Amino acid sequence: MTGIIYGMVPSQKLLLDMEKELTYARIESWLHHDLFTWQWCLLVSVLIIPWFIWWHYVDRERLLEITLLGAIVFIISSFSDAVLTELGYWSYEYQVIPLWPRLISADFSVLPISYMFIYQYSKEWKDFLLIMIIVAAFFAFVGEPFLMWLKIYKLHQWKHIYSFPLYIALGILIRYLLRLLLVKQKQAR
Repeated sequence: MTGIIYGMVPSQKLLLDMEKELTYARIESWLHHDLFTWQWCLLVSVLIIPWFIWWHYVDRERLLEITLLGAIVFIISSFSDAVLTELGYWSYEYQVIPLWPRLISADFSVLPISYMFIYQYSKEWKDFLLIMIIVAAFFAFVGEPFLMWLKIYKLHQWKHIYSFPLYIALGILIRYLLRLLLVKQKQAR
């Protein structure tokens, strides 16, 4: 694709108009295709229920630290999902809400909570890496194919094997970053 639509470079107004039309089309599709289907109910449940489980088991003495890690996971996973969806690497057949065409159940709930639990329960790097590899393999080779089987997730220019190292790298990066911030905070005191 060259960036030219019908032989012309699109103006900002044309892009805004096209964006509005796409938003209206997404809302219509969501109202008639997604809303109140069993897939939609499943996605809403997966968005909400894990937070109750997390709240029950989170280490309250490290609540701020653990929550910060979850927030960083949320930011990175949401941004990555938005960019890669926009570039056409994958798409989602069902949405919780039509104005955010991403898998918010994963970006806002499953991924942050999983990474927070991994961080909370693995004190040593060795333990963290082992658990991270197992969880990354589960997400990439069980979770993603399961979502495809449910017809919620669809791959276009992506393979599950690409996700595996990214899940691990995300965990390592965020744990390292958080540990660095905690050291800097301690030094400042």
